[in-house]
Amino acid sequence: MIPRKPWSDYDSEQIIGRLLRNGVILSAVVAIMGAVFFMVMHGSEEPHYRIFVGEPTDLKSVHGVLSDLFKGKSRAIIQFGILLLIATPVARVAFSVYAFMRERDRVYVCVTLLVLALLLLSLSGTGLTG
Repeated sequence: MIPRKPWSDYDSEQIIGRLLRNGVILSAVVAIMGAVFFMVMHGSEEPHYRIFVGEPTDLKSVHGVLSDLFKGKSRAIIQFGILLLIATPVARVAFSVYAFMRERDRVYVCVTLLVLALLLLSLSGTGLTG
């Protein structure tokens, strides 16, 4: 059996750096692909500046975005890119829990789990008051 190299702060920083960089790049690529697709489909339409039309209700929830994404709707692709951008720092916090567990730092595991729980609670839209 090959002995594992001890986990260091440098290892965590390198992985977190790659995670953040790749998450931002991926979200930008997805959003740009959606924007290009949107312009191909709707670029020649005449804009109506006197009438405000908000975002469709199906794009106001994660379930709706994913549903429309699999239908190939361009606005959903753009929204999915934004969701990936929001998920990137959440993934960073989730990875930090793992990194602190590897370092056997119980205090930071607990604090980071609390931060992750608060992030997920705030993103769920339910809040503490129900």
